[in-house]
Amino acid sequence: MIAFPTAPRFAAFLALATWLVSSLAAADHLKMREDGVAIQGYDTVAYFTESRAMQGKPEFEYVWGESRWWFANAEHRDLFAGDPVHYAPRFGGYCTGGLSLGYTMVADPENWYIVDGVLHLQHSKEGRDKTVADPKPVIAKAVETWTRLGGD
Repeated sequence: MIAFPTAPRFAAFLALATWLVSSLAAADHLKMREDGVAIQGYDTVAYFTESRAMQGKPEFEYVWGESRWWFANAEHRDLFAGDPVHYAPRFGGYCTGGLSLGYTMVADPENWYIVDGVLHLQHSKEGRDKTVADPKPVIAKAVETWTRLGGD
């Protein structure tokens, strides 16, 4: 016998399907503020050159990937412009730990680390510290989720 979903089950299925579609759409875009500034206005080059999180300034803006990127100075802006894929955070700026658990989560640019030359952001300091202790399995699970969501 074939069972067909009841109206409440169908509504729940429809809600889940809608959520999955919206998650896929979100995966295609870098996590940014409502004003279109990527990673909350932090200078993504500073993680590599200064080994710290630094707030960028609007006067050193560069537009890439439908996002506005702010930098602490013109040198950082120019480095980014020359190789944005290298400097942009992995997973569209979403929390690597959250993705490893199967969902997207807003990351805090103050909680960061670089593994194999790639910038990762985390939601919390605790999550960052746990991931840094053994990053490879967390990143591998995050890759699985990101791929499933349609990320590149």
